Amino acid sequence: MEKHIQIPFLKDVAASLQAGDYVYLTGILYTARDAAHARMAQALAEGKALPFSIEGNLIYYMGPSPAREGRPIGSAGPTTASRMDKYTPQLLDLGLGGMVGKGRRSQAVIDAIVRNGSVYFAAVGGAGALLSKAILESEVIAYDDLGAEAIRKLRVENFPAIVVIDSAGNDLYARVSGRKS
Repeated sequence: MEKHIQIPFLKDVAASLQAGDYVYLTGILYTARDAAHARMAQALAEGKALPFSIEGNLIYYMGPSPAREGRPIGSAGPTTASRMDKYTPQLLDLGLGGMVGKGRRSQAVIDAIVRNGSVYFAAVGGAGALLSKAILESEVIAYDDLGAEAIRKLRVENFPAIVVIDSAGNDLYARVSGRKS
């Protein structure tokens, strides 16, 4: 099923999504990869605030290439999500609405998705130039020294994704491969 989703979103929206749904995301996405996740975990361990409110928001696991003239961002394809698995359950428990990436997730992440009524979306790997066309604005908001791994605030319109793990824990990757999560 194809759905248009406004982000950030509430848990009732996440609950309405099913693994395999095609979605178009419009609103704000935040980017963060390995190094940014490590810094956020350190901030939390030190009792400091995160650089953005995660409540109901989505993190896109992506590090862009430099923008061409007249564009807000360069190629913006997804990064392998499992690299963030050690950080994800804590962020979900703090209210993160979901993530966008590519690839399978650990059982600990799937359990946290279910526990928190969240969702994991996949963006098509290898289609970074196409995905960047849905990004209207890009602004570094934290950890500028990390370059491509800095946290960015993206304004997106009709950003294409697929629900891979829904709030009930249904896993599209497991379903199509015939394996358990």
